[in-house]
Amino acid sequence: MIELGLSRVASLLQQTPLSWKAVHIAGTNGKGSISAYLSHLLSTGGVRCGRFTSPHLIDRWDCITIGEKVVQESLFRQFEDQVKLRDQTLGIGASEFELLTATAFEIFNHERVEVGVVEVGMGGRLDATNILNNVLVSVITKIGVDHQAFLGSTIGEIAREKAGILKPGVPCVVDNTNSPEVVATVRARIQELGIDSLFVSPATVSEQIPALAPYFQKFDLEPHQQENMCCAVSALRLALSQLRPEMDAFSLLPYLADVTWPGRLQNIILRSLIGRAEPILLDGAHNVQSAEVLGKYVDRKMRVQGQPVTWVVAASSGKDLAGVFGSIIRPGDRVATAEFGPVDGMPWVQPTNAKELASSLQAIQNIGQVQSFEGDLLPAIQWASQEAQGGPLVIAGSLYLVSDVLRLLRAQK
Repeated sequence: MIELGLSRVASLLQQTPLSWKAVHIAGTNGKGSISAYLSHLLSTGGVRCGRFTSPHLIDRWDCITIGEKVVQESLFRQFEDQVKLRDQTLGIGASEFELLTATAFEIFNHERVEVGVVEVGMGGRLDATNILNNVLVSVITKIGVDHQAFLGSTIGEIAREKAGILKPGVPCVVDNTNSPEVVATVRARIQELGIDSLFVSPATVSEQIPALAPYFQKFDLEPHQQENMCCAVSALRLALSQLRPEMDAFSLLPYLADVTWPGRLQNIILRSLIGRAEPILLDGAHNVQSAEVLGKYVDRKMRVQGQPVTWVVAASSGKDLAGVFGSIIRPGDRVATAEFGPVDGMPWVQPTNAKELASSLQAIQNIGQVQSFEGDLLPAIQWASQEAQGGPLVIAGSLYLVSDVLRLLRAQK
């Protein structure tokens, strides 16, 4: 169950003063990638760094890392049990995400991290992570329309909720490629608080972060990757200016090449499972904004001479199906609709029925064959592989679908 608010997590952590500083990241898209960039560069720079992101990808504890390594399951369960016992003893009634957040923060204390890079779960103002009180820098990434039932029906209302992580005296970094309404909303909140801010974008990287510009071409980055990198490096500079003022943040930029973030434009091989030797593109695009990014990438990189693409897609219940899949599926494409399995620790998350999803997609004009697969995911991927005949194949539509595919990939090894 999702119930926003800070009182329950505050009760969970009332006897646990947080012994570390934080970088707090809110937005609709890009939070995970920016978290990955930041924690890797901070760790490379000698800062003992923890990272907390959501949702998890394969196992519940992989959303927590210390020094770029996933915490051991035994350590995670030890602190999770402590937090759950505290919840029961005090009669708090915390949600699953609040319990997870408290567990992550307790682990950061135990592991004596210097900095925790923390991604907001949903929204910002009332998100459990907003209990943070020792923040070095706040980051506002690309904001789109998502979770309207909780955050508001307009982009302005959603932006106000996400800007709720901004705090007096804490500098912030904002992705300036956001829509004018989002930028204006965030600026208004910054002015209310009277805090320092950096609005960054690839268009102005040569003036704002000149040392970063050469890496855009060197790494052959997509536009959204450039945007995320601008935010991450700007936040890194602000954080290091407080933690390690003697350190040159730009000296760490070559290590950006080492950062990977699974499930975002990730190429995988499932040869032993489906007999296909060619790579499959795996992407967790699950809202209109991220789907538009994926659609542009696929159109540019995979539709050679107009070649159709074969898709395996799934979606969480309640998503804007037309908005998401209308941005990526083109006339002539073939589609297998699938369902992801139960999400550990998030029982409220349910997949859209595969037949309902297929019916929705068939409204796309001149789409090719659509086949629905309820239940097991593997038959959907096998069908898509046969249809693709070695041609472009993409799996997308949900981070939970990504999780199921990554589990298949792990089992293959």
